Amino acid sequence: CGVLLCGFTSNDIKAILLSIGNLLNAKTQKNDEFYTQYEDIQTELNHYEKHFKGKTVLCNCDDPFESNFCKFFLRNFNYLGLKRLICTSYNSSAFAGTELSFFDLMEDGIEDEHGYVLDVSSVPMKNGRGVSDEDIDKLLRSKKVVKELKGNGDFRSAECIEYLKQADIVVTNPPFSLFREYVATLIEYKKDFIILGNKNSIAYKEFFPLLKENKVWIGYYSPSIFNTPNGMTKQVQGLCRWFTNLDIDKRHEELVLYKHYSPEEYPTYDNYDAINVDKVSDIPMDYDGLMGVPITFLDKFNPKQFEIVASSQTGCHPDEMVLRKYKDYKGYNADGTSNGRTGSTCGNNPMLAKNDGKHAYYRNEAGHTVQSTFNKIFIRRKQ
Repeated sequence: CGVLLCGFTSNDIKAILLSIGNLLNAKTQKNDEFYTQYEDIQTELNHYEKHFKGKTVLCNCDDPFESNFCKFFLRNFNYLGLKRLICTSYNSSAFAGTELSFFDLMEDGIEDEHGYVLDVSSVPMKNGRGVSDEDIDKLLRSKKVVKELKGNGDFRSAECIEYLKQADIVVTNPPFSLFREYVATLIEYKKDFIILGNKNSIAYKEFFPLLKENKVWIGYYSPSIFNTPNGMTKQVQGLCRWFTNLDIDKRHEELVLYKHYSPEEYPTYDNYDAINVDKVSDIPMDYDGLMGVPITFLDKFNPKQFEIVASSQTGCHPDEMVLRKYKDYKGYNADGTSNGRTGSTCGNNPMLAKNDGKHAYYRNEAGHTVQSTFNKIFIRRKQ
């Protein structure tokens, strides 16, 4: 949890911990199906309109009868000028086949072990001006629009990979527990994408290099409410973000810098050769060395203005970046009482040689005292 807590109020922290609990509980139960609301899809995708004309869009984690991704692209098929829409569904989805009308649409129904696919190249409009819910319902009821897959609809299956090869852009909300593998598949087949993911994925050693190497970046918004298979809603405030590799205006906006560097305001870490910056808005305009900034910096990242060098998260930086460890240090609460921890629990968190009297700290027998600043992204200004 240390990745997220720095700079938040106590109420923020309580909400975040509750959200983390929801996500971890879902993963433990192998039920991480959080269904994106239509409004959140529309709000984000409004910024990508220019990318869709003449393209084949694949939603490969989506029940055509329940997915709002499918509904969005059917409703906007003609407006966006799509060439083709493909939606595939995994057979074990908690939503799969729950629509009563579903069984009326298939000649033989769908066996438990099979997934299914919607594949359309046109969406007729009754009034000639826009696609209505009635138009979508009529389309879904037409024969051969939704077909049974030979396999279970897993995005990793050979059958679904063939659909992936035919797609230009992939847009969906993949299972959180398979996020690493899902993104790796998209990268392997060199696909453009707009997907939702857990914000903690920023710190994954498999995913962070994509951000660092400017192959993936963060989208515009952070959905906070999702539907669940039991008809309820889940709040995951601040924990989900859109990720994309499509060029968007946001990544070209320059972050306005107004503060000047001083060693008093920007101390150097005790274990990294970099200065500490507590807020993105406090990044100094005249410091050319390495800076440790909050992970929220990625929301403002402009590749022409900054270089992402590393993250303090384990596996996201070379070992030689860490100048010292704290295994022989003992942990203390802000009031000076022992908390039973040792410095080995700090991991690679950047440490400052101080005790502000407000937070827990670590101290060795020689009296050297340090405090953790939690996870940071290391950046450098471009000249």
